[in-house]
Amino acid sequence: TCCATIWHSKGYDAGDAVMANRVVEAAWGWTAGGRLPLVVDASSCTLGIAREVVPYLTPDNRELHAELLVVDSLVWAAEELLPHLTVERTLGSAVLHPTCSMRHLGDEAHLRAVAEACADEVVVPDDAGCCAFAGDRGMLHRELTESATRQEAAFVTSRDFDAHLSANRMCEVGMDHATGRDYYSVLLALEHATRPGAGRADRSP
Repeated sequence: TCCATIWHSKGYDAGDAVMANRVVEAAWGWTAGGRLPLVVDASSCTLGIAREVVPYLTPDNRELHAELLVVDSLVWAAEELLPHLTVERTLGSAVLHPTCSMRHLGDEAHLRAVAEACADEVVVPDDAGCCAFAGDRGMLHRELTESATRQEAAFVTSRDFDAHLSANRMCEVGMDHATGRDYYSVLLALEHATRPGAGRADRSP
């Protein structure tokens, strides 16, 4: 079920209202009436379900939404998984791309915490900012991302990193385009770092 963010970001209010109410009603069932946390895989979708849907909800669904605990997967991994995992191998270095949604949600520290479990050196470029991919705009207008990330990309490509990490697939695609490097989710890096049976030399997820 769509989180409604794509409708919200394009200003399609009627579609936004339909999807906002639909996802909250579905989430009420998924979470057994709010008893289970709803862990959301992409930070932009977390922001959408946790905050952006609220103005578009019916009064009844707004009451349901108030009972939901919406948790970004980064926060869940940092707070619920890390304390119970054993790191088997680490990367030498990783560069991070915090997304706009992570900043709105206040999740940047969780991104760093998960990355620091996976890599000996973790770097956030000083000029890291919005990648301007904007859901699908970067697919159609690559120059938007190239312009928005010019300084960040210059830093990323100025040296070698063992991993290029974020936690939102479309932003990762945008950074792939901007830097020519392969960005992937820090959660994949965590899975690999804690996977039994592989040696340190095996550094790819």
